[in-house]
Parts: sequence; C-alpha cells; structure tokens
Amino acid sequence: MFIVFLKFGPNKANAGTHMDAHKAWIKQGVDDGVFCLVGSLQPNMGGAILAHATSGDALAKRIASDPFVAEGIVVPEIHEVLPHQVDDRLAFLQN
Repeated sequence: MFIVFLKFGPNKANAGTHMDAHKAWIKQGVDDGVFCLVGSLQPNMGGAILAHATSGDALAKRIASDPFVAEGIVVPEIHEVLPHQVDDRLAFLQN
C-alpha cells in the first residue's frame, strides 16, 4: 500500500482554477479501486491519499496526471508501506 502526501507548492493560489479537474481525478482514483481514502492535511497543508491495488510505477504515473501536480499547486510525496499487522477491517490492505 502507499501513502501519498500532496503538499501545497509554489502555485497554491491557482488551486481554484483547477479544482474541478482535481476532484474528477480523485473520483477516478476511487472509482478505479486504487484510492481507499482521500483527505486534507491539516492545517491547510494539502492532501493525503491512501492507495492500494497498484504498483509504485503505476501510482507515480497516476499522481503525475493530477492537474494539481501538473500545475505545481501541490508537490507529491509517495511512500510505500508494507503492512505487518492490521486490524481485521483493513486486512485487504495486506494484498
């Protein structure tokens, strides 16, 4: 599984212009079964994504296609996590 941080970058002020496209990109990730959780980093630092059922290379390509990333609104950090112990409710993340 992967944890992705999308921290605001130099073009943060342009977020409103690309928000609809960014939201559509998020919806596609959820619909594709890759994004399990998407939320905001507090306080007002950007966003975070919990991703699974993908490879690191495929995820990096998906993240690069985010309009916010392409426009420099956010800067991505992708971290791979190999779960060793999980609550039964999250067992699917071990696959």
